[in-house]
Amino acid sequence: MQLSHGGETSPTGAPVARWSVEQVLALAPDAASRKAGTRLGAAGPWSGTGCDATGAVWGLCKGGGSTPYRTVVDTTGPAYACSCPSRKFPCKHALGLLLLRASDDAAFRPAEPADWAEEWLAGRRARAARESSPAAGGGSARGPADPVAARKRAERRAERVTGGAQELEQRLADLLRGGLAATDRSGYGLWEETAARMVDAQAPGLAARVRELGAITGSGAGWPVRLLEECALLHLLDTAWLGRDRLPDPLAATVRTRVGLPISAEGPPVRDHWLVLAQYDTPDGKIVTRRIWLYGRGSGRTALLLSFGAAGRSPAQALPVGATIDAELTPYPGGGQLRAELGEQFGTTAASGPPPGIAAAAAPAVYGNALREDPWLEAWPVTLRDVIPVPSKDGWQLADAHAGAQADSTADEPADGPADARTGSALPIAPAALSRPGLWKLVALSGGGPVTVFGEIGHRGFEPFAAWDPGEGEEGAGTTSGSVVQLV
Repeated sequence: MQLSHGGETSPTGAPVARWSVEQVLALAPDAASRKAGTRLGAAGPWSGTGCDATGAVWGLCKGGGSTPYRTVVDTTGPAYACSCPSRKFPCKHALGLLLLRASDDAAFRPAEPADWAEEWLAGRRARAARESSPAAGGGSARGPADPVAARKRAERRAERVTGGAQELEQRLADLLRGGLAATDRSGYGLWEETAARMVDAQAPGLAARVRELGAITGSGAGWPVRLLEECALLHLLDTAWLGRDRLPDPLAATVRTRVGLPISAEGPPVRDHWLVLAQYDTPDGKIVTRRIWLYGRGSGRTALLLSFGAAGRSPAQALPVGATIDAELTPYPGGGQLRAELGEQFGTTAASGPPPGIAAAAAPAVYGNALREDPWLEAWPVTLRDVIPVPSKDGWQLADAHAGAQADSTADEPADGPADARTGSALPIAPAALSRPGLWKLVALSGGGPVTVFGEIGHRGFEPFAAWDPGEGEEGAGTTSGSVVQLV
């Protein structure tokens, strides 16, 4: 039996939204699961299907053996259980069940859960009740059992990190003294050995940055400039750690995170209706990192949920892209406070339109302001409104539709109009996104017209994650369909 706990169960009677096919496919851990789940998204292999008002769906799926697989999904988590031997979350049977539910509502009759499904659902609710009960050790009992011992361990680790930072400073000084041009003859071994020293110092953040330095020398023309820039940022992080006692608390928390020290979510929870903007996985060695971006309808805050999975297994936490969940988030400390921890969920509401956006020309200033609080920030989330994907000399860019229209109406030479006039109010699409199928989804969705796009802007350009149909306006503009297309 496989399980995936993605959040607290929803109270009985809470509003539960029906997921779309696009939202279900976004939950797939990989392309193979997406393909296999799609084949099971028809009524043929299923029997005994049903659903209830709490958001639970269940069914029996015919497999290769004589006994069908028992599959149940709590869509308010979401969380999954299946009797198949798969170690993927969700498995192809859970995906197929949800796809059938999204495409054929008549295949599910409202009923009391089958005995095997009710047993799992009841156990899940019981665990949620125990975890939320102070008498049972939930809630405030999450702290360390021995705070004195924990403080001593933290002090010993900080000493090791300090020793590693001092050693790294010496190595950077030696590197610059010998000249950057000679580093390409040293090979990758120099960087890997330095990174290993940072791992020994229990500073994985420093180790990761050192490994990135080793790849710059083979990155093409102009690599010495890029290497110098990255060495400067690494030096800034080193000196910030060594002088962390003199930093403001938010910046000091950011430095601890960048160095690689573990931190916990703290502060008062923020309850809001959170729109799920995007969800995607990135491999990082033997670990898969899942990023889920949320937007708070009431607070106007953008939040990032992080979860991790071991090699070969996707992270457990998953939310349907485009849905809106009524939930509490607890922010992590640090500059910007984007990362948060998902707390209690109170229900899922119907999808709605995209969040308010900004013009393409305003996005670089937003990223620049974020760099003040976190100088090592690679990118910052923004929603762009009324932009058009257009080809450029080096790839593609997102051009401000209104700037282009204004330029077209005043240009003396129409042949030089749209593409040239929009250049000053356009963002280049980041190289990493140019090879993804999502770029062509975005181009097809636009059809030459303006769209709303959510993604990250950084020094390499804009990386699109999700887009909304051209006919949909911003929050409060009277649109309610909320049809979102995931681009990653």
